[in-house]
Amino acid sequence: MRIVDVQTHLLDYALPTPFESASMRFDRRQHLLVEVVCDNGLIGWGECLGPVLMNAAVVEAYKTRIIGKDPLETEKIWLDLYHTYRDQGQRGISITALSGIDIALWDIKGKFFKKPVSTLLGGRFRESVKAYATGSFKLQGVDRISSVVQETLGYKAEGFHAIKMKIGFNKEEDLELIRQVREAVGPDMRLMIDANHGYQVDEAIAVGIQASQYDIDWFEEPIVPEWLDAYRDVKKGQPIPVAAGETWHSRWGMQQPIQQRLVNIIQPDVCGVGGFTEMKRVVDMAQLVGVRVVPHVWGTAVQIAASLQVMANLPPAPVRIDPLEPIFEFDRTHNPFRQAVVHTPIEHVNGILQIPDKPGLGIEINREALEEYRLKP
Repeated sequence: MRIVDVQTHLLDYALPTPFESASMRFDRRQHLLVEVVCDNGLIGWGECLGPVLMNAAVVEAYKTRIIGKDPLETEKIWLDLYHTYRDQGQRGISITALSGIDIALWDIKGKFFKKPVSTLLGGRFRESVKAYATGSFKLQGVDRISSVVQETLGYKAEGFHAIKMKIGFNKEEDLELIRQVREAVGPDMRLMIDANHGYQVDEAIAVGIQASQYDIDWFEEPIVPEWLDAYRDVKKGQPIPVAAGETWHSRWGMQQPIQQRLVNIIQPDVCGVGGFTEMKRVVDMAQLVGVRVVPHVWGTAVQIAASLQVMANLPPAPVRIDPLEPIFEFDRTHNPFRQAVVHTPIEHVNGILQIPDKPGLGIEINREALEEYRLKP
């Protein structure tokens, strides 16, 4: 079995109502899928986190390196691609593009051996996982606090046990939002806050101290990812567990924050950290020092399926009679092609997701949707 082709599928949708995090404005939903084709007819699918045009260009550059290779040799291919561009590509787009290829290769491997990827990674510790709703972005032209309160009440009504809300815009307004959301949803719903690296260090510490009274599970990306030493200050300066990692790519990007315990929770994204091959290493590295792993998820059903395979294989840490189970990030913002790209959507029931158990990622791609939402020139 040999690789004969690699294709990219750039997906695009113009949002009728743009939304914002503290660091970015979203006018469109854009995601990149990677298709790897083998000479025996097997096809694997992956997804890349980040800007589609840049990712697609790097995937195209990688393509010449893997045509003719055995797709089962995932470790060998990963190292060859990384080494080829390591002088200029130790972080960022080179790794996010490599992630999509690696996921597609593992999808092929699972189909070849007729096993889900999670089984090939070492086994399935769970068949389902609780999901938390990610949303509450700032909508253009809408009162932020009232709209987010209504949005979070909707998630509670759907059966979600936890919500992650967006902050990082303005310290005082953010604290008022947190207060009102907690009051609206009551004491039993888990709440997380995500600043999308919008704060200065002193602001983050002040927000963490004042928000802790509202029983917050974690404080995500309080400051920019480059300020590693400052993460230590934020972690020590306020009582809420600190989470980060969606923008720390590869084992090397994760090494310092994990080994120095700069965060309580590490959040690798399988579509950005380097695919399944690298994700496994990061999970093992985190568990060596007792850093909790809660993967970041932001993409289509291909990303969701890949992340669910990771969640199935994520070992309990520590192993105990009643283990602390991982929870799954489930994006609820508007994206009409999120589930349309597969024939069987991966949706929650009362806030719980079943993990696909078919070979590979366990999904079947809907090519008509790929064409419908293809990025136009």
